[in-house]
Amino acid sequence: MDWNDERQWFAISQERERLASDLSALAEHQWRMQSECSAWTVEETLAHLTAAASIGRWRWLRSMSGARFNAELHNRRRLDEHLGDTPAETLQRFRAVITNRVEPSRATWAWLGEVIVHGADIRTALGIPTTPDVDTVTFVAENYAAKDFAVPSCTTARELHLIATDSPFRYGSGPEVTGPVLDIVMVMAGRDAHLQHLNGPGVPILQERLRNG
Repeated sequence: MDWNDERQWFAISQERERLASDLSALAEHQWRMQSECSAWTVEETLAHLTAAASIGRWRWLRSMSGARFNAELHNRRRLDEHLGDTPAETLQRFRAVITNRVEPSRATWAWLGEVIVHGADIRTALGIPTTPDVDTVTFVAENYAAKDFAVPSCTTARELHLIATDSPFRYGSGPEVTGPVLDIVMVMAGRDAHLQHLNGPGVPILQERLRNG
């Protein structure tokens, strides 16, 4: 089945819904836990996803320009806009954008990757075992390995042979790296905690790249 725009947007909505469901019964202290995206708590990471689903191309450009193209400042300002007065309100705001089809560029696959990666940032921190759809993660992995966009994923994976043990994903040549496709995606996104789930002679190379990246 072709990963056309319609399928990508459907997958984005599906993964947002899956994440909202996983977060529906969190205790107050869990919202304040640090996510695997180390700059943000669980609640802040969710607000970032709400912001990403709420900003089109021109507003994104104005926001980046206003932040002097400092992506961290831009992200901080936008997520602050979508934080509620309570975690319940933050979750409600996220639920309100589940079906939004808004993006600052035409790289829809990258915004699908945002939901996959930040969803895993949140779930890993909280110990939630739910995993995204494997076909969806495989599609993200293929794009991450082929090009750099929001993260230097292609650069991280260069000259390595990536082999998923739970999906058809295969990419590149060189020292092998094997493991679950989600962990491969998370490492390409810079999350070194997921290296522990990978095997092969290419893993030390990835470790060194993340350390120096």
